[in-house]
Amino acid sequence: MGKGACPGTKILDGITGPDDIKCLSIEELKDLAKEIRQEIIAVVSRNGGHLAPNLGVVELTLALHYVFETPRDKIIFDVGHQCYTHKLITGRRKAFSTIRTYGGISGFPKREESPYDPFDTGHSSTSISAALGVATANCLKRAKSKVIAVIGDGSMTGGLAFEGLNQAGHLDKDLIVVLNDNEMSISPNVGAMSSFLSRKLTQKVVINLKREMENFLKTIRGGDNIIQILKRSEDSLKGLFTPGMLFQALKFDYIGPIKGHDLGLLIETFEIAKHVGSPVLIQVMTTKGKGYAPAEKDPTYFHGVGAFDIETGKPPAAKNKVPSYTEVFGRTLVELAEKNNKIFAITAAMPEGTGLQGFRKNFKDRFMDVGIAEQHAVTFAAGLAAEGFKPVVAVYSTFMQRAYDQVIHDVCLQNLPVVFAMDRAGIVGEDGPTHHGLFDLSFMRAVPRMVVMAPKDENELRHMLKTAVEHPGPISLRYPRGAGVGVPLTDELQVLPIGRAEKLTDGDDLLILAIGAMVKEATDAAALLKQEGISATVINARFVSPLDEEMILPLADKIKNVITVEENVLKGGFGSGVLEMIMDAMLDGVQVKRLGIPDMFVAHGSIKQLRQEYGLSSQGIYASARDMLGLSARPKITSLDQKR
Repeated sequence: MGKGACPGTKILDGITGPDDIKCLSIEELKDLAKEIRQEIIAVVSRNGGHLAPNLGVVELTLALHYVFETPRDKIIFDVGHQCYTHKLITGRRKAFSTIRTYGGISGFPKREESPYDPFDTGHSSTSISAALGVATANCLKRAKSKVIAVIGDGSMTGGLAFEGLNQAGHLDKDLIVVLNDNEMSISPNVGAMSSFLSRKLTQKVVINLKREMENFLKTIRGGDNIIQILKRSEDSLKGLFTPGMLFQALKFDYIGPIKGHDLGLLIETFEIAKHVGSPVLIQVMTTKGKGYAPAEKDPTYFHGVGAFDIETGKPPAAKNKVPSYTEVFGRTLVELAEKNNKIFAITAAMPEGTGLQGFRKNFKDRFMDVGIAEQHAVTFAAGLAAEGFKPVVAVYSTFMQRAYDQVIHDVCLQNLPVVFAMDRAGIVGEDGPTHHGLFDLSFMRAVPRMVVMAPKDENELRHMLKTAVEHPGPISLRYPRGAGVGVPLTDELQVLPIGRAEKLTDGDDLLILAIGAMVKEATDAAALLKQEGISATVINARFVSPLDEEMILPLADKIKNVITVEENVLKGGFGSGVLEMIMDAMLDGVQVKRLGIPDMFVAHGSIKQLRQEYGLSSQGIYASARDMLGLSARPKITSLDQKR
């Protein structure tokens, strides 16, 4: 490729692997970077995805593949939502249009997808520890390959990153860490560490400052001796005024900060780092959303975005105005906090994603963004609760996993009144297995003293949030991604009785017990069954722990045919709880069929597609009900969607 390309031919069209970029000149690499940005913008505008993070690392990724011999040398991306350029130049150009779609390639690194993806990532702060493990394995195998961890400054707020740095410096392994510093994670970074990393003094500024200091010292008595001591000291003047001091203290050689969109400088720097042979950290300054004006202007919105119009950067006009569960949660929490000055909201680097921007605006003193540090968020909340406050920890279900020890040890063991509001629970769609919130019902239900609940719609979410802040102990509620059901929102908030379910329909042939987002699917399935003369009792369980034994057990004993429905793994979840309850009550002749996620990780695809695949749509529940009743032949029946 390169100089032999025909006029008008895209350079990207000829890139089948990293070797193809090594023959390009710097100017051709710059042209390739422009083409890659155009490709990423075009595909993400159709499929949705992580736009701003990927636009910010185009030159960085090209330089890494230009200098290092991948896949022998291994690049491990932290989080992995910045890997689109990497995918485009490692043999996945033809499949790139399918990214994040059902059956297409993943939006994150996947080992099963390519030898260029040495480690699956999707959560924050893991790259350094993983890379150190690979580097240690290289030593044991006497392999000569290089290992590069690419981590954002937002991910450096996670404690695991520093655990990895600490161990890497101690072991003195051949490891390169590239710190991609754009002062952003999803939202602007917070905390002392972020402030420290953002001291972006240029080489020229540092040199001038050093010269001025030397000139001053030469004018005073004994100044020459001081200069010599400073020159011999590991804590150089540069180290005193840049983040290098921190990383040098962790026994890393430090290079930077350098400009992250200067291909020549990046290549030169990586060539130097390649020959160090001991831990080295390179701080690279990049612009999130680089090359697309709307993304540069609003990198938070374009961090993870749905389909949009390239010219305007705006999403398609909404077909309806139904608010999302996230929006309802945020507005309701503000409403509650206006009347209760003990409510304190906490998020882990996602105030917009969890709907807390309004709370932050109205109650600055009672809001805390702790950065990507869920463990700290939970124990910080426990400290607040111990002093009489009502902390609400708003976090995505998939990220709640990181703080499980703190939930058990620091909150539940002390029976502290902390509210866990878990957004994006259940199937979340195109981000795939690292982001589906399919475990929280199981892991929260297992903890003593923890109340676990899930609303059937956005209005019930309001009442559950009111219930949560009034509850005197630990309590969790989970709710799905996206728009609500479309029900009216009542003005007056009520406290729901803990552990009390709600009967929605009556029927003698079947008992369907559903939780959360599955309640609507269950009621729709019951309506389909009714067209055949099959009557079903549908229960909105509301609570997974404690279960409503007074309502459920008599109905199960009477009806005998029970189906449980949850958007959660079957192991240890809602259905398991119902089974345990029925077994403990020693009910005779009751058969239970559990619908949920089997013992596997769910791939990426739209929520609708994935619910259909796992039998969690109204049609899937309808089919399972017929099978349970021995009606294997399915008649032609008009679906509710068609009737509407």
